This record gives sequence, structure tokens and C-alpha cells, in this order.
Amino acid sequence: MQMSLVILFCVLAAASALPYDPVIRKLDEDLRHQYVEGPDGSLHLVDLWGTVSDAAEATRYNPDRQNVYHLYTRQNPTVSQPMLIGNEGLLGINNYNPARRTVVLLHGWLDDVTADFNRALVPAFLSAEDVNVIVVDWSAGAGTINYFAAVSNTVTSGESVARFIEWLNSVTGASPTMYHVLGHSLGAHQAGIIGRNVGGRIAYITALDAAYPGWITNDDKFRPSDGVYTEVIHTNAGLLGYIGTLGDADFYPNGGIDMPGCDSQECDHERSFYYMAESLQSGGFTGRRCASFLTAMTGNCFLWGNLRMGGLVPKTGQSGIFYLETNSSPPFSRG
Repeated sequence: MQMSLVILFCVLAAASALPYDPVIRKLDEDLRHQYVEGPDGSLHLVDLWGTVSDAAEATRYNPDRQNVYHLYTRQNPTVSQPMLIGNEGLLGINNYNPARRTVVLLHGWLDDVTADFNRALVPAFLSAEDVNVIVVDWSAGAGTINYFAAVSNTVTSGESVARFIEWLNSVTGASPTMYHVLGHSLGAHQAGIIGRNVGGRIAYITALDAAYPGWITNDDKFRPSDGVYTEVIHTNAGLLGYIGTLGDADFYPNGGIDMPGCDSQECDHERSFYYMAESLQSGGFTGRRCASFLTAMTGNCFLWGNLRMGGLVPKTGQSGIFYLETNSSPPFSRG
């Protein structure tokens, strides 16, 4: 009996010595752990229930200080020039021109300025139009393997980028009506967060396969009202990408889940920005109107009215759900 009490005391003492890390937020009420594929194709087991230590990690990220803004123009298409909030001197020596339209690009989880997303879209935009392209490197917030912290950092980074845009407009006279903001995965939701923090006045916001894990019941997810015209391209719906509608116009190429020519979820996930890049050159993706995202995912779409997917110009005033088919390799568009 005495030995049993000693053992019980030791067990209780050991348990009390373990750090207590209570759950403070659930990004998904039912599912706590799931595998999420990273940009290199590797699977990561992520925890969608945030603890005190997760929140503490997120608070160590300071986007106002750690985000890096890279400017590309036709005068410097391959080597970026720095931009820094509060530093008007840099605007006098770089190639930024407030009279041109400005494109803002936001990469996804575990990515940075060298992401394939940026490699595809920077040259595509510069080839299609004489614009300012600002690539936001928020890898200090997105680069953590702690997915809960990365989701939290998506919000704080979006608020910070909105402050950068407001500052830039205030010192140069640029207008939100001259902006096109695009994001991939976590960056897609961040694009929406930026828009709503600029008062919904940004002319064109594009969500490219907005992230699904951690965003089903997340109040900060992409919204139709985040910009004057909001568009969503779904290419891995229900897996890495969000399944339901999020914008004014939602496109489900090939049903929105499995893309022709792909053999992995990450390939499907990335097709969204490759389709967008091609649309800037050809404008050739035409969607058929659907009654719901479920009919879009099955291709049973026979309603009147077509709409072009992507492209340089916002389709302001247009809305709906659309289905289209693509080729398995470039050119992806079937016209």
C-alpha cells in the first residue's frame, strides 16, 4: 500500500511538472490535426487548435518591421528595388510611378519572394502592361512550420500591408482604384484582409486557390466586399484550396479539384496562378455560368451568361459561379 502511494505521488508530481499549454482557439471545431502539403510537395501534420504557445509565437512576428517590399517595373524587370513604409526618399530614387497601375503580390505558406507564384506573375504582368509590381515578402510570418501561427500572421500581415498602401497613396497621390491585389493560398485571404482595411476601395482583388485548412469558420477569410471587384480561382477545392464561393465571381476550372496534367495536390494548388498568368497574355479562359459551386464541381453548368476568368481588367459589376475546361499543358486556355 505504501509503495502504491509513493508511485502515485511520483506520477502526480511528474504530471504537474509538465508545461500547461491550454487551447485558446479552434480554427476547425471538429478536426484538430491534418496533413497539409507544402510548396515543395512534402506533407506536414498541422494542428488547427491554437494554444497559448502558438499565440505567443505569432506575437513575435512584427510585419511593420519584418515585411519586405520588392518593386519591379519594366525598367527593372528582374532585379527588385526596395520600398519601405515611411521612407519617402526611396520613392525618389526607384522606378515607382503613381500614374501607373500597381499590382501587389502575396505568396503563401512556407514561401518567400522567390516563390513560383512570383516567378510566374511578375513577368506576366510586366509583359502585359506597364505597371508597378510590388512583391510582398512576408516570409517572416509565413515561413513557420507552425500552421496556426502562420494563419494568425496572415491577418496581422494583411493589416500591415494595408498601412503600407495607405502610406504610399498619401505621399504619392495614388488611388486604390489603380490597384490590383493578388494572393495565393494563405496570401489569398491576406489579399482580402488588405482590401477591407483599405475600406473596400481597391479596384480588383484576386484570390488564387485560397487556403482551406483553418479557414472554414474563420471570420477573417476572403469576402466579396473586400474590393470593388473580387474574383476567386479554385484549383484544389476541398483539399489545399477553399471549396465554397468567396468572391463576386468564383471560377472552378475543370471542376476545381484535379487539374489536367497534375499528379499532386500542390500542382493543382499552383495551377491557379499559372492560369492567371496566362490570362494576362491571352485573356482566353471563358467560364460558363453555374447554379452553385456543386454544379461547377461536376461541370453541369448550363445557365445563360459567360465570363472571362482573370485578365488585366476587373469585371466590375459582374458576379456568379463559373466552370471551364483547360488543357493539360501550356497554353492552358482553350479559347
